[in-house]
Amino acid sequence: MTGALVSGWSVEQLGVVGAIRPVVRAPDPGLGTAGADVDPCAPGTVQLAADLMATMRGRPGCVGLAAPQLGVAVRVFVVDVSAHLKTRTSHGAFGLCNARLVEASQWTKAREGCLSVPDLTGDVKRAGRVVVVGYLPGTGVEVELTTDAFEARALQHEIDHCEGLLFLDRVAGAHALYPRKVYL
Repeated sequence: MTGALVSGWSVEQLGVVGAIRPVVRAPDPGLGTAGADVDPCAPGTVQLAADLMATMRGRPGCVGLAAPQLGVAVRVFVVDVSAHLKTRTSHGAFGLCNARLVEASQWTKAREGCLSVPDLTGDVKRAGRVVVVGYLPGTGVEVELTTDAFEARALQHEIDHCEGLLFLDRVAGAHALYPRKVYL
């Protein structure tokens, strides 16, 4: 399946109302735990996707949010970069379960921040073009999404959260400010 299906997915299709939930902040140890795979159609997964979308939309400037940021160690996240000034390509608002990066190229460094690490930003090297495969919450349809620029960066950031990584784990010298292993 293709990224066109991602563009057609909506949180309204889930059939549940999402709740705005508190965002877990570093140094909470849960943010360093890799998430488990989920059943994309399970009621708990569907509710979590709706909560993630509601929480993301309730935070001005937020373009993505992953389940570990709500204290849930599973591989589910939502993204919507459509209103961001740096956006070149956008598939709209969507969620993915069990997503994995299958192709990455055009590496560049750029500033990143995170709701779970307020008031800090850092230069992170990420792929400027990616192919991501995952499942749409509520439908279980597997999609392959090819994107670039800011949306590619957002997807990698959220996949990292699902793997137990924060953006600071990819910033050289961040261990001096934040006591975690730094992955370069």
